[in-house]
Amino acid sequence: MPYIDIFNGDADGILALHQLRLYNPQKSRLVTGVKRDNLLLQQVLSASNSVITVLDISSHANREPLLQLLNQGNTIHYFDHHFAGELVESPLFHSHIDTNPGVCTSILVDRFLAGKYRLWALAAAFGDNLHASAFQLAESLELDPKKTAELRELGELINYNAYGETLADLHFSPETLYLNLHPFTDPFEFIQSSGELKQLREGFRSDMRKAQEKKDLRQSSAGRIFQFPNAPWSRRFSGVFINQLARESPELAHALLVERTDGTFLVSVRAPITRPYGADKLCLKFSGGGRGAAAGINKLAQEDVDRFFAAFEKQF
Repeated sequence: MPYIDIFNGDADGILALHQLRLYNPQKSRLVTGVKRDNLLLQQVLSASNSVITVLDISSHANREPLLQLLNQGNTIHYFDHHFAGELVESPLFHSHIDTNPGVCTSILVDRFLAGKYRLWALAAAFGDNLHASAFQLAESLELDPKKTAELRELGELINYNAYGETLADLHFSPETLYLNLHPFTDPFEFIQSSGELKQLREGFRSDMRKAQEKKDLRQSSAGRIFQFPNAPWSRRFSGVFINQLARESPELAHALLVERTDGTFLVSVRAPITRPYGADKLCLKFSGGGRGAAAGINKLAQEDVDRFFAAFEKQF
């Protein structure tokens, strides 16, 4: 029976799949993309009588293709922590969905595998900006601070690679990065030997220097809003930058607007870490989505920017 693995191109999606395929190796068709490419189920609509595993992709956004794939006899294993809407009911649908703000998809896989590859889940949690959860995992393994810091950098660099409007913005395609790390059972061996990680580290530092020059566009009691220009570095560093802002001011909400080539904006939103709710509700008003703590809008029109600002203030 054919296997298809569909996964988000960020650290959470890549490392969730990595854990599963270390546990249950399968030759599979890989389907992924940049972090914001969350309509991936549409790419496999011709599949029938296959085993499909979906990781870190909103079932709400993919409801129609999900139903079609189930009707075509596919068995679907679904691991996700984003807004799910009404859950699908089918004997072929095996759901592992938890929208609690303290979990990510790799943590759900870690639970499913009873912690067998927890070091990778820990790195993914750091990459998804779930630092409190990541440190809890580190404590469960009695991991020393140096190794914890190495896994944090690993997760954050893999996550940094996922942000872009197209694959051309990224240092590596998510599929390539996954295939390069997958032979490694031990993340510390990958950290020591990976040329890809060295390149990501250098790119990260270069992009960070540019981002640090940017000042906030708006600031209020609700939070801070920034804007980046239309440039590859802006798109690559957007996720890292807004996650850093959220950690620096955990009581505030944050938004980052990155100008796209067509004049619209790619928007990232983070709810206050102290109140990790509402980001998805805000973004859904503008045809976006995500989860309570972190969400986004793929295309915000110029004429909707002021309305977004007002909605941001009202939400937070």
